[in-house]
Amino acid sequence: MKQNNMCSAEHHIHEECGVFGVFSGTPTDVASLAYYGLFALQHRGQESAGIVVNDDGVFNAYRDEGLVNDVFTPDRLRALGLGNIVVGHVRYATTGSDNKRNVQPIMINHQKGRMALAHNGNLTNSYELRDMLERRGSIFHTTTDSEVIAYIIVQERLRCGSIEEAVSAAMDRLEGAYSLVISSPSKLIAARDPHGFRPLCMGQRPDGAVVFASETCALDAVGARFVRDVAPGEVVTVDESGIHSDTTHCNKVPKSLCVFEYIYFSRPDSVVDGTCVSLARQTAGAYLAKTHPVDADVVIGVPDSGLDAAIGYSKQSGLPYEIGFTKNKYIGRTFISPTQDQRETGVNIKLNPIRPVVEGKRVVLIDDSIVRGTTCRRTIDLIRQAGAKEIHMRISAPPFVAPCYYGTDIDSAENLIANRHTVEEIAALIGADSLGYLKPEDVVWLTGCNTGFCTACFGGSYPTTVPQIGAKDRFEQKIHK
Repeated sequence: MKQNNMCSAEHHIHEECGVFGVFSGTPTDVASLAYYGLFALQHRGQESAGIVVNDDGVFNAYRDEGLVNDVFTPDRLRALGLGNIVVGHVRYATTGSDNKRNVQPIMINHQKGRMALAHNGNLTNSYELRDMLERRGSIFHTTTDSEVIAYIIVQERLRCGSIEEAVSAAMDRLEGAYSLVISSPSKLIAARDPHGFRPLCMGQRPDGAVVFASETCALDAVGARFVRDVAPGEVVTVDESGIHSDTTHCNKVPKSLCVFEYIYFSRPDSVVDGTCVSLARQTAGAYLAKTHPVDADVVIGVPDSGLDAAIGYSKQSGLPYEIGFTKNKYIGRTFISPTQDQRETGVNIKLNPIRPVVEGKRVVLIDDSIVRGTTCRRTIDLIRQAGAKEIHMRISAPPFVAPCYYGTDIDSAENLIANRHTVEEIAALIGADSLGYLKPEDVVWLTGCNTGFCTACFGGSYPTTVPQIGAKDRFEQKIHK
C-alpha cells in the first residue's frame, strides 16, 4: 500500500535483533547474565525477548512479547533455574510479523537432541529453502527465516558427526545475513555469515565463562572482557574441552558489514569490528561539516544517534554544540499511537526542545536518516515553534534509494522520499531552510579505512543475489498452488 508524502504513519529505520549467549564451566545463574546482556542490547529490538537456559541438556525457556524488563520479572528469571549454557534474544521483526509465535530463541527437538537458536540478520534465499523443506514434509510453527536456518542445521546434523559440523555444512546452503548463537545439549556455538553483515563478538568473564553478543556493550554489562570479534564466515564452538574455531568459510567473499551499524543501529559505546561507534559517528559529522558548511549559531543533534554526529560537525566547523532536546527516556523507539493526532502529540512527549538553546538562532540540526520525511518534519516543527530563526538539516547517512535484504526494515523503494524528490524538494517538504546528506563516497570511510561495507541501500551494489520475493511478510502471504 502506497502512502502519501507527509501523511503516512511515523516511520524510522528499525533496529536489528540482538543475540547473546554464555557458556559456563559449572551450573550458575546464567539466566541473570542473559537478562543483563539483553538489557544492554534492548536498542536492537523492542518487540520481544527470550531466554533459554540449558542445564546439562535440560532446556528451560521463557519467551514473550515486550521489553526485557517487562518480559522477565524476578520470579520468571528464578524459574529458569541454574544452567551451564544460556542463549538470549531481543527481536525486531525483519522477516515475519511481530507476534508471539515468532519470539526467539527458536527451539527444536530432533533425533540427536535439542537445540536453541538466536538469529540476527535476514536470509536472501529463505523463501526457496522453506519451499523445499515444506515439500519434503517439514512443518513450520513460525513465519521467520530463523526457523528455516534451524531446520537446515537439523537436516545437516542428521548427516554430520557434530553440531558444529552441521552448522558449517548449513552455511553452504544459507545466503544473506546471519549472526547466530546456538545451544546444543553440551555446546555453545557462534557463527557469522561469510560477508559479516551483522556484528558478533566474543568475551570472557573473570570466572572463565565465555560470552557471545551482538555488541561489546553487552559484554561490558556482564563484566566480560572483550576477546575478539567473530570473523565473517567463522564458526566458534565452546564446550568442556575449550574454544574451537572453524574458518572454512572465511575469506571466500568480500566483507560487507552493514555500514548502518555505525550510523544508527549499534550503541555509541560499542566497538564494532575494531572501531568505536561513537567515533565513527563523529567522523560522519565532520564529513558533513566539510561538504555541507553553513553560517549558523549552534549545532544540535536529534537523540540518540544524531548526538555524536552533531559533536563531530561542531568540532570540524567550529560552531558551538549544545543539547537541543530533552528526551523522555521512558518512551522507547517503538512508541505506537493509533491515530494521527496522537502520533503528533507523541513527538512532543518523546522530544521537547530546550527553548533558550534554539530561540532566535540559526540551527544546524543533525539526524541519522530520512526515510519518508514525516518524523523529520515534526522534529523541525518543534524547533521552529521554539523560536529557531533558521533550521539547516544535516543527515549523517546518504539518501536511502534501494531496499535492504539483509535485515534493515527497508523493503519498498517506492516509499522512500529520496526516490521521489530532489534534495531541495525534500528540504521544502520537511520545512528545513537547507538540507545536506553524507556523500555515498564518504560513508565507507567512517572507520578511517574502507575495510568492506554493504552500502546497497544507498545505491551501492548488492553483495549477494537479490531475492525475487523479499518482503517482510513473505511467509504470511505465501500461497501454495
